[in-house]
Amino acid sequence: MKKSEKTEITVARILASAMEEFGKRGYAGGSVNNICKAGINKGLVYHNFSGKDELYLRCLDDSCQKLIEYIRAHGGATDLNRYLTARMDFLSAFPNEAHIFFEALLNPAPHLANEIGKALAALNRLNEQVYLDTLRRLTLRDGVTIDEAVSYFHLMQTMLNGYFGSPAFQNLVLQEKVKKHESAIPKLLDLLLYGIAKGEG
Repeated sequence: MKKSEKTEITVARILASAMEEFGKRGYAGGSVNNICKAGINKGLVYHNFSGKDELYLRCLDDSCQKLIEYIRAHGGATDLNRYLTARMDFLSAFPNEAHIFFEALLNPAPHLANEIGKALAALNRLNEQVYLDTLRRLTLRDGVTIDEAVSYFHLMQTMLNGYFGSPAFQNLVLQEKVKKHESAIPKLLDLLLYGIAKGEG
């Protein structure tokens, strides 16, 4: 076996163990020592990765990519309802990846904020595309442009994530927080798209 193939196998083993570790314990509770308990030499971990932060970010990248692929495979890239259903289904289909993704979304490690933002960028682009496709099938109110409607969507997204990452939810375990977060999204999107009050006249 070539050296490059051995390295590839080693990296895959390290990442599989790291995904399990961060998927169960999160960033704060995860450690390189625990990752090595799967029979991985610590020297090999540090030979291939700079440490815990790089491992976590690699797992986050992989989790985001898996979520995007799952959404696309289930028709969610072109249909808002399928998109929302796929996000919920992803929670049970890939619990470790979902835990890593939602922790980064709602409770990001402050010193990794910039890197986490980059990791979430591809999903944010998909979110915007699904929302745009939905908007284009609707007749907007007079005076409301597509650009304004998208800016309201981004505002809602930022406020929702900030709200569920706030002290108001600090006593909830991540799994419960995620369920509340995900159940709030369709309701808020419905209000954003169709309004909260019936038109007069």
